[in-house]
Amino acid sequence: MSDCGCEKTRRDLEEYLRNEVCKTEQADIREHLDNCPGCRDEALVSRTLTEVLARSCQEAAPEQLREIVLGRLRAAHLAVETASVSG
Repeated sequence: MSDCGCEKTRRDLEEYLRNEVCKTEQADIREHLDNCPGCRDEALVSRTLTEVLARSCQEAAPEQLREIVLGRLRAAHLAVETASVSG
């Protein structure tokens, strides 16, 4: 095993969780996670957060909320245009 301590594991954790590290690094990080409760907990938190965010991005906003946000954006845009014309 190469030098795969906590610092390296935490630095490469996101890439590891997305399967973006080479097989050697993957094996080293996996071994470290198997033997280090602190890093293993951090990996669990990162994985859980990623999964929750991914699920939330799949949900559509309610139509009423969409209309409110678009209305406010239009009002803000109009205010900016009005200020730039009169300024």
